[in-house]
Amino acid sequence: MPPVHRIRLPGPRWLLASALGLLAAAAGPAAVRAQAGWVPFPSQASLREVQLAALACARENTAEACARSRSLADPLLDHPRLPASCKDLLWNLSARSTPAASNSFSRREALVAPAQSLLAVCRTREKAPEPAPSAAPGGAGSGSPTR
Repeated sequence: MPPVHRIRLPGPRWLLASALGLLAAAAGPAAVRAQAGWVPFPSQASLREVQLAALACARENTAEACARSRSLADPLLDHPRLPASCKDLLWNLSARSTPAASNSFSRREALVAPAQSLLAVCRTREKAPEPAPSAAPGGAGSGSPTR
């Protein structure tokens, strides 16, 4: 008698695991971000605060104003989502935010130039999520005749 080959179907646990995997894949990047410890991009308001602190350091040339500028810029240097060009500006601001004996034009300009371009360079490149489509006025059932 020839050997009989039986086809083994996957068990219910395997089917459940497959279904959960498909659901996770369908959830998209949001689920992956939540699991990977996703860090939000710094807000424009927080970047503006860094910019204003650097401008105050350039204008006032005091230890307090420059220390505030450094204390706001330094933590952003380790931010995982900021581009390298943004971190270069933050590094310049942090390194040059020190009071000097004379507040020369070149000292002020070394702080003002990177501070002014900070918001443009550090802007997020991600697209905002599109809003859900809503029912357009004048559609079917609105009482208006369609031809």
